[in-house]
Amino acid sequence: MKKIDHIGIGVESIDETGEVYTDYLGMEIEEIEVVEDQKVRTAMIPCGDVEIELLEPTEEDSPIARFLSKRGPGIHHIAYEVDNLEKKLDELKEKGVKLIDEEPRVGAGGKRIAFIHPKVTDGVLTELCEK
Repeated sequence: MKKIDHIGIGVESIDETGEVYTDYLGMEIEEIEVVEDQKVRTAMIPCGDVEIELLEPTEEDSPIARFLSKRGPGIHHIAYEVDNLEKKLDELKEKGVKLIDEEPRVGAGGKRIAFIHPKVTDGVLTELCEK
């Protein structure tokens, strides 16, 4: 684990919630993109060495939509940067860690990502990412 890469926050509307970060806190939204296979629209907001990732569902059956319906807006996940995602996943599998993603997939910003099941980390959804 190199560092915390970003903190994902589930929101109903990037446009509305983004104003809190831009107008009130003086931050800037760096990039907005749609990740089709995850049915999510994301906005990245740099904050020092860490980014805030706003996550807005694009479809009612998306993981973020389910998260919002169960818990409401708030922290969805914490993402940690790793040097070699395949190697880290292999290490976790060898230790018997329950994974959501056994193989890396492409996430926002073209990063390769994989999630650890939140049951392993006391309810915190944990993402591993490689730039």
